[in-house]
Amino acid sequence: MLKFKNVKWKNFLSTGDKFTEVSLTRSPSTLIVGQNGAGKSTMLDALSFSLFGKPHRNINKPQLINSINGKGCEVQVEFEVGGVNFNIVRGIKPNKFEIWQNDIMINQDSNSRDYQKFLEQNVLKLNHKSFHQIVVLGSSSFIPFMQLSTNHRREVIEDLLDIQVFTKMNGLLRERSSKIKEDMVNINHQLDTIKEKMNLQRRHIKNIESINEEQITSKQNAAREKMDSITALQVVNGELSTFIDENMTNTTANLKKLNEKKTKLNNYNFQITENIKKVVADAKFYTEHDTCPTCTQDIGEDIKTTKITEAKARAVELKKGQTELNTTMNQVGADILDMESWQTQIFESQSTINSNNSQIKLLQSDIDKLSKEVAALSGNSGDLSEAKNELEELSTNKDLLNDEKLNLVDLRTYHEVISEMLKDTGIKTKVIKQYLPVMNKLINHYLQVLDFFVSFNLNESFEETIRSRHRDDFTYSSFSEGEKQRIDLALLFTWRQIAKMKNSASTNLLVLDETFDSSLDNDGVDNLMKILNTLDEGTNVFIISHKGEILEGKFRSKIEFVKDRNFSVMKLT
Repeated sequence: MLKFKNVKWKNFLSTGDKFTEVSLTRSPSTLIVGQNGAGKSTMLDALSFSLFGKPHRNINKPQLINSINGKGCEVQVEFEVGGVNFNIVRGIKPNKFEIWQNDIMINQDSNSRDYQKFLEQNVLKLNHKSFHQIVVLGSSSFIPFMQLSTNHRREVIEDLLDIQVFTKMNGLLRERSSKIKEDMVNINHQLDTIKEKMNLQRRHIKNIESINEEQITSKQNAAREKMDSITALQVVNGELSTFIDENMTNTTANLKKLNEKKTKLNNYNFQITENIKKVVADAKFYTEHDTCPTCTQDIGEDIKTTKITEAKARAVELKKGQTELNTTMNQVGADILDMESWQTQIFESQSTINSNNSQIKLLQSDIDKLSKEVAALSGNSGDLSEAKNELEELSTNKDLLNDEKLNLVDLRTYHEVISEMLKDTGIKTKVIKQYLPVMNKLINHYLQVLDFFVSFNLNESFEETIRSRHRDDFTYSSFSEGEKQRIDLALLFTWRQIAKMKNSASTNLLVLDETFDSSLDNDGVDNLMKILNTLDEGTNVFIISHKGEILEGKFRSKIEFVKDRNFSVMKLT
């Protein structure tokens, strides 16, 4: 049994830097009250965060830190499993996650995800969803069982019935099946390799047995033809190399000089163009102005005529020089194109040489192969016995691999049968079938206690069938919120009973978060109190409500949360 003892927190949500601690075994029933925002549900968020790393309500992790202090957020929960004490510590700023067993911290070598998995599977035997189906019934961020998808419903039931072990076994089986598959691929590859080697060896033996001069001569002639091809390619390469040697240096040097000359000519052309612009500007000035803009004196007609005439003469002279310069530039451009053409031929020649060298290399490789074949044909006549022995050895290895393959096929078939048994439709379904009648009986029992007289049944896929006297068939979503809550309560108490029967997730703690404040009418409240009063000894129930005046006196103890200078403070009564 999972027995929760206490939970404490600081700098968590609206709580200050001193620990707020709640004993979870102090009283069989405790009423938690307070104004909205006073921190009533903080205990539930702290409990969920310490166990699963996420709060009960939909709150982002950075928002869990008290906004005033901004650091030192820490939550601890202490519980007992099978006589072993555990203490879980989580913190934010600094981040902390520790699992203590009998005051000794469990090794943290694994990453936080594996550490959490260890906590849920090996210690709590509960995941986040199952915890909220067995321990908590709340109105904020809680998803009732009937609103879960069928897959998630199945996860909850499998946790309750402690049959997740079959899922783990199926996972291990898949790993082993994957290993068998890899081994089969490897063996098939080895068999293919041996078969190929045996075919080669048979051809080798056949070659040894049918040695003749005709084969040797044919291969020698083929080698000579390839050598002739190599010689021809080498001649071509020699001619191309001579062409490159004779033209590369001059072409590169000439092209460099021509490009430098082209750059200088472009600079001269730019300077002439600028001078022409200046002369035109001067002529325009004397044409358009009669007075000097600097000294304000009149410009005489003689001076204007002289300046304009000089400018025109200078412009003609510059234009003539520019024409001659353009002629030179065109010639240089033509020379550059000619040099670039030579350079292209040189590059193409080098490419041809490289291609020929690659072909020569391939031809030489063929010649070497032919030479080896000729040598083998010439000297292997005495190796026939050795070749046959090697073939026999390959055949023996092939038989051994085939035996190993047959064993793997048998093992794979065995695994497939087991896999079918471990699937959802196998052993787990059989176990679930055995418990379904008990579950449905308990659900209907609690529904009757809650004065909700319907026939409620879950099938093997955890889909509901609900019938009443007035309506033959309808679903969970068809009901009012009050009726839905009765169903949710009936399921919660049913799951707790099933957990107790299996002793897989049995726990002393039950938290009802604002259940009495929502959709239950007065009769529903009274009937729920009947169920709470019949719970087993050792059960600790916490009722979170903001309607304390209505529930006053119905519970053994009371906790009140109030706000003191923006911090939540707990008062015990």
